[in-house]
Amino acid sequence: MGEDKGVVYRISGPVVTAKGIRPRMYDVVQVGEQRLMGEVIGLEGDKVVIQVYEDTSGIRPGEPIEATGQALQVELGPGLLSSIYDGIQRPLAVLKDKMGDFIARGVSAPGLDHAKKWDFKATAKAGDAVHGGSVLGTVQETANIEHKILVPPGLEGKLASLASGSYTVDDVIGKLEGGAELRLMHKWPVRKPRPIKKKELPDVPLLTGQRILDGLFPVAKGGTAAIPGPFGSGKTVTQQQLAKWSDATIVVYIGCGERGNEMTEVLTEFPELKDPRTGGKLMDRTVLIANTSNMPVAAREASVYTGVTIAEYYRDQGFDVSLMADSTSRWAEAMREISSRLEEMPGEEGYPAYLAARLSEFYERAGRVVTTNDQAGSITVIGAVSPPGGDFSEPVTQNTLRIVKVFWALDAKLAQRRHFPAINWLNSYSLYNATLDAWFVKNVASDWPVIRGRAMDILQREAELQEIVQLVGSDALPEDQQLTLEVARLIRETFLQQNAYHAVDTYCSMKKQYRMLKFVMAYADKSKDALGRGAPLNTLANVKSKAEFTKVKFEENFDGEMERIEKMMDQEFQKMEVPA
Repeated sequence: MGEDKGVVYRISGPVVTAKGIRPRMYDVVQVGEQRLMGEVIGLEGDKVVIQVYEDTSGIRPGEPIEATGQALQVELGPGLLSSIYDGIQRPLAVLKDKMGDFIARGVSAPGLDHAKKWDFKATAKAGDAVHGGSVLGTVQETANIEHKILVPPGLEGKLASLASGSYTVDDVIGKLEGGAELRLMHKWPVRKPRPIKKKELPDVPLLTGQRILDGLFPVAKGGTAAIPGPFGSGKTVTQQQLAKWSDATIVVYIGCGERGNEMTEVLTEFPELKDPRTGGKLMDRTVLIANTSNMPVAAREASVYTGVTIAEYYRDQGFDVSLMADSTSRWAEAMREISSRLEEMPGEEGYPAYLAARLSEFYERAGRVVTTNDQAGSITVIGAVSPPGGDFSEPVTQNTLRIVKVFWALDAKLAQRRHFPAINWLNSYSLYNATLDAWFVKNVASDWPVIRGRAMDILQREAELQEIVQLVGSDALPEDQQLTLEVARLIRETFLQQNAYHAVDTYCSMKKQYRMLKFVMAYADKSKDALGRGAPLNTLANVKSKAEFTKVKFEENFDGEMERIEKMMDQEFQKMEVPA
């Protein structure tokens, strides 16, 4: 196409109109004397509408614009893990070395380190037929992650040459017979989903070690979940717990438009977090994308696509990836601002009419898949939503709920009562329970779905009884209903409450969760039976084994303690004197 140059015609914040260039939709262009990075988002006759990923202050009409002829793309290869990027994959550590704490405009840096050498071990050999997604060999990216080097999608043929050795990401490691060169890295446009062979049924849970999530509202590997909640209700801590404890191998954390101080917490805490699986650093299997609320809004939209493309790349290597987007509300606000500057017809609350379509596009890139190389991989997308004033009826929350299958509703009132995680068990739901039950029956216990169902019923009945209690007090209730309140309190305070900062309680295995709920149900059954035989409620509520059970979740020797408490409960109920 040759050089495609034009000039700035009009500027409205991050939206710039240009004349004289002929790019395609979503091509990257360089704007002004400082060559600011932008992306084509509209073509109107001879005019081109561009969203600029940097601050446009000081740009004047008449300044030059140059089209690159390429879409916004990311570099995919070894070196992504333990990196911290901005929304358009510029490594923040490299930019900081260049210019200090604040990023100057027009500065770019490649996403990967092009000088570092990697030890490549070839597993394919000359003469092998390969296609997009085929594994050429491996690189030890971090202490515990072996990075598979893939043939870029779209390439296929026979390998003419391939050699093990020490390479930078730019070096040629092999060639196909047609002459196509293969390297450790390749580029991929962020808005285009990477190809797969087929999607699988999401019938394996993503285990998080958080009792309210795994026990009552599980998410499947390759599933989608939303965590909406008002300020201070614990969205960020919940997502950090998911990043730390979920049984996904790779974590991609997108801080999309969050406040600078919240993102600083993430950026300072994550590198210090220990990986409970390996004892190494959690950052060794994490990619962080930081795009704070004071950064240009256009890059906020790009950050979500950058993150999901990196997640797809690791999925294609056969890894289970969990992607945290914190928060999609800020992303939607960026879309609203760009849309209003484009003078598009506004939809509900000023959001663009295509809000639901964009959210769907993003969440649809989740999934448990068979890759083009017959590997099994998955991306689980967990999006935080920040509804203004905690109002779940606003458009971003409502459109997200239409798409996702799991809803973890954070509740400010629970947080104020110091009940953490502050997830409201009455408003939350998981639509994966039916498909995951077979896995739980096989791997946890045959009666797990029954026990979970009973726990939910008790919590539901407690909510109904609480309305009466508020009017007349609990003493006015029949004793069997008072017992229901007692059992519900045991579920709430012992099972649902979990201390993220306690060395033992921060993670709870499925076997432990099952044993805890099993004990609560045994206590409920024995108490109901004793109550029917005339035992006083006061005695049932104050059995010693019940008080001991409330502390058992903090014990390192959980199984031994649990056995002791179960025996104690059996003896207490056997010895209980029932009036004649």
